[in-house]
Amino acid sequence: MKSIERFFFFLRLSWKKILILSSLIFLVLLTIWFLYYGVGSFMTMEPFGQRQLMAMMGMYFVMFIIVGVVQSLIFGFVNMYFVMGGGFESLTQKRISTAKVNVRWSEVIGMEGAKREAWEIVKLLKDRKLVQAIGGKIIKGTLMVGPPGCGKTYLAKAIATEADMPFLPSVGSEFVGMFVGTGTQRMKTLFQEARTLAQVYGGCIIFIDEIDSFARPRMAEMGFGAGISHNSTINQFLTELDGLRQHENNIAILAATNVSENELDPAIMRAGRFDRKIHVTLPNLKEREELFNFYLKKIGHDDSVRADVLAKKAVWFSPSDIDNLIREASIISLREKVRKVSMKDLSEAYDRVLFGLRSNITLTDKEKHWTAYHEAGHAVIAYLLHPTDDVIKATIIPHKGMLGFVSHRSAEELHTHTKEKFLADIKVSVASYVAEKLKFGTTSSGVGGGRGSDFDHAMRIAHMMVYSLGMGKSGLIGDFSALTTPYGASMISQKTQETLDGDVQDLLQGCLKEVTETLSGKRELLEYFAQELLKKEELEYDEIENIFTKFGITPLSRMNG
Repeated sequence: MKSIERFFFFLRLSWKKILILSSLIFLVLLTIWFLYYGVGSFMTMEPFGQRQLMAMMGMYFVMFIIVGVVQSLIFGFVNMYFVMGGGFESLTQKRISTAKVNVRWSEVIGMEGAKREAWEIVKLLKDRKLVQAIGGKIIKGTLMVGPPGCGKTYLAKAIATEADMPFLPSVGSEFVGMFVGTGTQRMKTLFQEARTLAQVYGGCIIFIDEIDSFARPRMAEMGFGAGISHNSTINQFLTELDGLRQHENNIAILAATNVSENELDPAIMRAGRFDRKIHVTLPNLKEREELFNFYLKKIGHDDSVRADVLAKKAVWFSPSDIDNLIREASIISLREKVRKVSMKDLSEAYDRVLFGLRSNITLTDKEKHWTAYHEAGHAVIAYLLHPTDDVIKATIIPHKGMLGFVSHRSAEELHTHTKEKFLADIKVSVASYVAEKLKFGTTSSGVGGGRGSDFDHAMRIAHMMVYSLGMGKSGLIGDFSALTTPYGASMISQKTQETLDGDVQDLLQGCLKEVTETLSGKRELLEYFAQELLKKEELEYDEIENIFTKFGITPLSRMNG
């Protein structure tokens, strides 16, 4: 009985394709038959009969042109319906069944909170008794919100696999077309297919990725039918959602977006349509370590690889970023003809992902010497005075226009920042200026000269602290940066601006003074760190730790922890 149902299900989904294919086969066979018998009969005719036939063929040719015009009109209608209305696209759309979507629940790592929310949906899809206990209706719409690369699509596939239901994937941009009615027709086709699948298999999951492509708030007419097309697509989507309530087919809609839910049409987001929102966030420290362990198991690696250190370095990395990092390290290892990935390979891959490829700039010995003390200043002050950050790398190998860099970051994401953290960032920025002055008696263009330079970074932080956060010495409070005209002119009085600018310089000078005193007292450490950089060119996390341990120093970030 099940086989018969599936046969009729196939006919319902594929009747257009079968009809078109059958018509083409019939026309081809008819043409072959005509050529075979027609040409043979023509050759056996008398000359007079052949002339008559040629005259008739001329008349038929004229009739053929007339018929061709009529056929063109018919084809134009079919083209408008199928090609511009989404018909042919629905014919060629690849359908993904549960056999092809095989993402096990245990493979979804780095999103424990989102998994807990999603598991309730799985239980409701699988257990009809639970559905009856909550009034006989499953959760129809679930919206997954979060940054790109965090696993929203992966989680949707895992839900379909665990629920053992057909999975119909689509992308929001598929419902956006040049002609009015394209999105509406494709929306109807998608839900029609879902209802058919639900009747045969007992349920179906529709997944719409990047739903914001068509689900932004409805708009007024913008010309050429743009507003009408956008609005009609949303209206059709709402109609289909509400229609699922009338006929319980056990259809669940999963949608994903990278934008805030506030940017979507309010009618879509109201209760009864998308009943649940799952916020898929970037992984925390523990989840990042689990992700590194998971992906490292898929490749060969030596004993030097430490997932805990990698997790600390990969703050703000998404699961896809971590996967990309591991694959990049594998490529580096293959290039070096080494079978196992080492910590060195992973560190180089990390630099490529974050800072780009190594530059082909060749530094002179003097430039290397200067850059080593410049970066040593950053590293020593970050280690000694930063309350949250660890120093994870220092290098004097040029990357992406930089002659060298020191990478320091907290082991965990910080969502609010204190005055102490801002001041520490300023101190680390001006430390290069102080280190150059202590060693060479003067400074270089490396401390300034453009956007992203050390002085630029320090000035921007100090300006924000004073103008926006009320952290200046004068005690003036308020977000003064908001007092600008649409053309960028300031609405702050001259006296107030002078006071605020004085506060900015006060912060900078205070940080400069503390950094000068600290580095002056740690000249031996500064010298040793710079010489190690000159000797090795790159210092990794463990090597940096060993340097400071040799001098009996514990980083401020760990003393605070």
